[in-house]
Formats: sequence, structure tokens, C-alpha cells
Amino acid sequence: MLALLVVLLLVLVGALVVGVLGYAVYRRPVLTAPLTVALAGAAVLVAVVTAVASAANR
Repeated sequence: MLALLVVLLLVLVGALVVGVLGYAVYRRPVLTAPLTVALAGAAVLVAVVTAVASAANR
């Protein structure tokens, strides 16, 4: 149960971080395309959630 709550918290915080990254890059387009940064953040989020979920099942 605790692992499920941790995964949910990671998803919520990760979604917030991805949104902030996308917004920051949108405000400063010199950095890179907003969609690329948001998708890279989402990929990192998926990797972290997968690692936590697999560790919880052991």
C-alpha cells in the first residue's frame, strides 16, 4: 500500500515538474522546443516510477 502511495506521489510531482519545464522553455524558446523538454521530463518520470514499482514488488 505504501509503495502505491509513493508511486502516486511520484506521478503527481513528476507531472508538475514536466509542466514547469514545458512552461519555462515555452517562455524562453531560445533554450529548445517546449515539447522536447516536456517529453524528456516525462521519460525520466516513467523511468523513476518503473524503478520504484519494480522495487516494491520484490
